[in-house]
Amino acid sequence: MNKGCAIALGVFLLIVSIGLGYYFYTQSVKSPTVYDTTRPELNDIIKKTVATGSIKPRKEVNIKPQVSGVVDELYAQAGDIVKKGQKLARIKLVPSEVNINSARNNVELARLRYQDAMRELERQKEVRTNNLDLEEARLSYENAKIEDERQRKLYEQGVISQQEYNPFKLDAELRKAVYENTKINAQNSLKQFEVNVDIAKQELDAAIDNLALLREGASRNSKQVANVVVSTVDGMVLDIPVEEGSSVIERNNFNEGTSIAIVADMNALIFEGRVDESDVGKLKEGMPLELTVGALQDVKIGATLEHISPKGIDEEGSVKFEVIAAIKTTQDVFLRAGYSANGDIILDRRDSVVSIKERDLIIKEDSTFVEIAVGEQEFEKRMVKTGLSDGIHIEIVSGIDTTTQIKVIKNLE
Repeated sequence: MNKGCAIALGVFLLIVSIGLGYYFYTQSVKSPTVYDTTRPELNDIIKKTVATGSIKPRKEVNIKPQVSGVVDELYAQAGDIVKKGQKLARIKLVPSEVNINSARNNVELARLRYQDAMRELERQKEVRTNNLDLEEARLSYENAKIEDERQRKLYEQGVISQQEYNPFKLDAELRKAVYENTKINAQNSLKQFEVNVDIAKQELDAAIDNLALLREGASRNSKQVANVVVSTVDGMVLDIPVEEGSSVIERNNFNEGTSIAIVADMNALIFEGRVDESDVGKLKEGMPLELTVGALQDVKIGATLEHISPKGIDEEGSVKFEVIAAIKTTQDVFLRAGYSANGDIILDRRDSVVSIKERDLIIKEDSTFVEIAVGEQEFEKRMVKTGLSDGIHIEIVSGIDTTTQIKVIKNLE
């Protein structure tokens, strides 16, 4: 009996040993890794930086009363479209000798501002007549156009490649855009100085009428009551910060005065944003922007960079630089003042170039490689020269082409 048990136990142990041996053998033999391959593709590589900011009117005016008193009646509300000279409110006067003296001073100050505005307008007209503001941009564009033509002939003759020719073509197009924008800005600038003269003249007339009102109780010329606040510009009323019965203070040398209304031209909007110092050196005036407004889904709005601040601002430990871009007119979308927006600024681009995903690059010291297929699941390293990257795709300047099969490098789990 004991002998039979011993034989059975030995057979059992033998079977268990064989089973365990087979199990550990199968576990130790791993399945061979199968690598996927892909081919380089022709893609447009665009390098961008993002400016965060908001949309604002280019021209926003705070309408202030010329006399102190109490708001007796309001004639407009936020959202109304008003014309220059349209009534906004009526002020119930509380005259005093102090107000009369202040009004007299306001007349002198308004006259000085009007004279300064006239002198500046004449100076700007002289600059515009002599095209002093356009000459530099025109010469820059002409030089770039000549260089582009020369490089294009070399490209057509096969002396240089398309990749070598593209920067000259892009530079000529960019300088042309800068020249065109300079012409537009010169015209707009002259109109702005004319508007400034008009505003200064209106302020002078209003100051004279205000003094006459305080002295005589009526406007000197029109004999109409001057305590009626009117809009000084065409535009939309953005805000009425006062209510009927509120006390208001006139604008003077010691006080900015109480704003009766804020009026802005909503047909001329700008984007004010900030970019990181690491990207500001790559920016140039005239660069195109693509704005994404947080309140408007799937809407892209074009803009043109027109100002880069010369001074940075320390913001939570990093330095930011303010940029301003002119927003292109949009008929289908109504943009409200204060909308937050992000502006994608195109720093550089390559069109239709050979590219691969950055994940498939092997970087060793100062060299870059890819693994190319030389057989069934057989690969060898090949050095490549890279160019522009957008963070996902990277330009391949030399080393492989679109017919080459390269190994897809998977992320390690």
